[in-house]
Amino acid sequence: MFSDLIESNGNRMIMNLYRNFFKRAIDISASGCALLLLSVPLAAITVWLHFANKGAGAFFFQERPGKDGKIFKVVKYKTMTDEKDAEGNLLPDAERLTKVGKFVRSTSIDELPQLWNVFKGDMSLIGPRPLLVQYLPLYSAEQARRHEVRPGITGWAQCHGRNAISWDKKFELDVWYVDHISFLTDCKVIITTIKKVVGREDINSATSATMEPFNGNN
Repeated sequence: MFSDLIESNGNRMIMNLYRNFFKRAIDISASGCALLLLSVPLAAITVWLHFANKGAGAFFFQERPGKDGKIFKVVKYKTMTDEKDAEGNLLPDAERLTKVGKFVRSTSIDELPQLWNVFKGDMSLIGPRPLLVQYLPLYSAEQARRHEVRPGITGWAQCHGRNAISWDKKFELDVWYVDHISFLTDCKVIITTIKKVVGREDINSATSATMEPFNGNN
């Protein structure tokens, strides 16, 4: 029993060391190298989207809650036009999503600008996805625990359904990750994410071109 306790405490110390130090060190080095290596392709994609989006721009900036609910501006590639109806309202997502945008979304290329958020420290490579600020008061106490860590470009929920699962399941998976952060878990996320991206799985929800909004718990 004593040896089991020592082993348990040792594992906990290793997990905490990874969570509090090595994870951030990996984020900085990996995102920095990726930004340098991908600079030319990213520039080409930016020009491509600028024209495909009919003047709406290539980037999408939006405030999102990060670790401990701190608000930051996430940056993604813009995959939709800003086309509006006769009354000045934006058209439905499915109508504004361009062919180029569909490709960029299906390959997860739209997430690549978030490498800058990772480098700055707003995000991590792996963690719960940063959602809308308006959702903050809608979470239960358990669901809000997803903000105990930095949000990620990909995460445990993205590996287990992405937009094809319910909000409740997504939050359950997010909290599981918060409690089980480790180098091994992050490696599993990276491997599974690559498989999902290559297979273009779980991009859309079952009922819409993008994920339906979260309206709180029933």
